[in-house]
Amino acid sequence: MKSTIRIAIGILWTGAFLASCSKVLDKAPLDSYTDESVWKDLKLAEAYANNIYNVLPTFTVDWGSSLNRSVVLSSACDEGFTKFGDGYTCGARNVLNKGLLSPDNAGSFDIWSKNYSQIQNANIFLSKIDNVPGDDAYRNRIKGEVTFLRAYAYFQLISDYGGVPLITQPFNLNSDFKATRNSFEEGVTFVSNELDKAAALLTSATAQRGRVSAPLALAIKSRLLLYAASPLWNPSNDPAKWTAASAAAKAVIDLPGFSLFTGNYADLFTSFNSELIGVHLSGYKGEWDPFTGLEMMCFPNGYHGWAAFAPTQNLVDAFGTADGKYITDPASGYNAQQPYVSRDPRFYAIIIYDGRPTGNPAFFSDRTTTAAQFYEGGYDSDQGFDAWNNSLTRYAFRKYMDTTFNFNATTQANKFWILARLGEIYLNYAEAEFYLGHESTARTYLDKVRQRAGIHTPLTETGTALETRLRNERQVELAFEGHRYYDVRRWKIAEVTENKPAGQVIITRNAATGVKTYQYKDIEARSFDKSKHYLMPIPRTEIKRTGLQQNPGYN
Repeated sequence: MKSTIRIAIGILWTGAFLASCSKVLDKAPLDSYTDESVWKDLKLAEAYANNIYNVLPTFTVDWGSSLNRSVVLSSACDEGFTKFGDGYTCGARNVLNKGLLSPDNAGSFDIWSKNYSQIQNANIFLSKIDNVPGDDAYRNRIKGEVTFLRAYAYFQLISDYGGVPLITQPFNLNSDFKATRNSFEEGVTFVSNELDKAAALLTSATAQRGRVSAPLALAIKSRLLLYAASPLWNPSNDPAKWTAASAAAKAVIDLPGFSLFTGNYADLFTSFNSELIGVHLSGYKGEWDPFTGLEMMCFPNGYHGWAAFAPTQNLVDAFGTADGKYITDPASGYNAQQPYVSRDPRFYAIIIYDGRPTGNPAFFSDRTTTAAQFYEGGYDSDQGFDAWNNSLTRYAFRKYMDTTFNFNATTQANKFWILARLGEIYLNYAEAEFYLGHESTARTYLDKVRQRAGIHTPLTETGTALETRLRNERQVELAFEGHRYYDVRRWKIAEVTENKPAGQVIITRNAATGVKTYQYKDIEARSFDKSKHYLMPIPRTEIKRTGLQQNPGYN
């Protein structure tokens, strides 16, 4: 069903463009660049294009606006928790978790205006770039980048809202701003075709540090088609959609130059390596400013971090034992009073738990140990240093953390957010092959990911048990990378996972013996309404302005 709407998208691109120029160009006064001059110079056109990169997720934290959703997504599903609830700029995740989401309160989770603003910028660029004089290869490269960025913006929109208007021409003051809301399927076809166009224009066959590449375009196509084949959008389980998802993933797997990272697993997320297909660079601003650094936001309070985003006990329990068994398996040997012994090797690289050496020298004279102390009365407890910043779950994220980062330093270079990596593509392929009935292939690619992590017991599960394993592997392998939020929705299991309380652990230590006791509790009740919460509400301001039909369940 299509409905006629009017979309008023701000065309305030000039200020953003000039800000981008200040980073890219070493030329005279920025206010000297006119619209006419931009489209006569490929370097100026590229500066304009660089601003559109802001549609990509990053670690950058913008006080006064919103925490980038790359990080906040973790605390809006069962893998994470943030104590920044109703205050600060990530309070929107609180209304999601409490089941209070409405067209008026989505806050930083509302990407509608942000993405359509960048789509407008991309449409302007694509309408002009073919007439800009200069080298064809140079022109095609930046044209390919913007084609990708517009496709990515639409991928985000259809993932959140379902069908959205597909606008491909720039609005101007004489436009009537009328459009139709396309279906989700039309959105998938459009984005898939645009990603193919981008890949054809981007001649580089290797990953580019901080820039879009052909492999990245194909990797996002793999994710797109996986989502489209999943139960939320494929209730009849049409095998043709799984076939398309499988083929898209295999096309990336077959690309030369990429391989699973086999070094120290934690280094996968802090160093440029063969597994990374695309990253978005995000350096820090260079001041003592907690709103610029992921380490500051996530490290335990005893290191003067904020522990603002922390793993839940739910996520910790998803990690199996060293031999690959679930902790619920009686044969696993798991002991809830010795919970961190003999766990999946990835657990130690992803989670900071009580007693785990962090590797961070702290750079503070008041810290005499680098081992985390989440037990009551420890350095990182609510009786420790900076007690108000303690982790309420008694865990912190190790993944993505630079453990050598000095909070007093002025800069940090080469920080990045992973847009796609080969490990994800293996999991995409395994899932698509499973639903096509090719269970042996699914197990093979799951085992590749597990063996890289250090789990060498081959999988033998079939049927529903193998489906459960597939989902568990994504939960563990891709934790804190922005996938879980969408995975539980596309699988249509959010009505189960997001209606469970978020968990914590309380650890007490006997001062005389040093023996610790672990008590597991709920920290936050959560609520998910399956009649509406699988999609985001379109902002009420947009509904009023355009007459756009709201997603089901939202008033």
